[in-house]
Amino acid sequence: MTTGPLDHFHSGYIAIVGLPNVGKSTLLNRLLGTHLAAVAPRPQTTRHRILGILNGPGFQAVFHDTPGLLKPRYALQEQMEREIDIALKDADLVMLVLDASRPEEEAAQAAARLSGRKVLAVLNKVDLVRDKGTLLAEVERLSREGAAEVFMVSALKGGGVDELKAAVAKHLPEGQPFYPPDAVADRPEKFFAAEFVREAVFNLYGEEIPYSTAVVVDEFKERPGRKDYILVTIYVERDSQKAILIGRGGKALKRVGSRARRAIEAFLGRPVYLETRVKVAEAWRSDLRFIKENVYGSDRPSGAA
Repeated sequence: MTTGPLDHFHSGYIAIVGLPNVGKSTLLNRLLGTHLAAVAPRPQTTRHRILGILNGPGFQAVFHDTPGLLKPRYALQEQMEREIDIALKDADLVMLVLDASRPEEEAAQAAARLSGRKVLAVLNKVDLVRDKGTLLAEVERLSREGAAEVFMVSALKGGGVDELKAAVAKHLPEGQPFYPPDAVADRPEKFFAAEFVREAVFNLYGEEIPYSTAVVVDEFKERPGRKDYILVTIYVERDSQKAILIGRGGKALKRVGSRARRAIEAFLGRPVYLETRVKVAEAWRSDLRFIKENVYGSDRPSGAA
């Protein structure tokens, strides 16, 4: 709940940006204290701007988790880049997340996109860096290059995140809250159901399958007194991928469904019956119409481009 007089209230949008696989989604989940964004040990797990809302004493921080910065190679990645641009356009503050083991390389690649913006630089995964002394030079360098503040955190373990959260609140402009004090996200429940299915695919399959899948929720029915019913279609690009995704006797797909169902139930706080099926949509990642209708379709937040 928000507290404090609204005439001294602070609120704003924060774009979380960085290269693929630096831990942006893990950091968002840690900041919010809930599993909102899909997380996997693979780069480019995030395809959407995931909006997460943090309410605290006298402030409301609206975070946009974004896809990783990259050079687009096909239509899907071009749309992912547009998601980043939209988040930056709306941002009052930018949180640049860097892998603490290679921050100089990553900051250089992001610099052009962030010129002229107020930036909080976040050195993530510091728990994996043995010589912490090497990070002090990076903190000084990032400060010289214009970062408003620099933080060393472990999004996975939680170290340094409370200090980062306090800094976000401090840097937000004065303004009224954008969302009710109990809001956590601006997407419908079925959007997150699809994301948890896709997260399960990313965590259970090898290199090819995760990036070739799109997940669409065909039905989402709340049934009072019974489990909610969710019907999901997982699209792949080739018949061979469909066979791998389903597995012998459907065992592989059952593992996906079981893992996704547990995540959905934890998020919703109620039991669900999840049914999954697999279809082929050839070369869908290069099909702009398919992408707009099925990946960035009806589940976009209100006002999104």
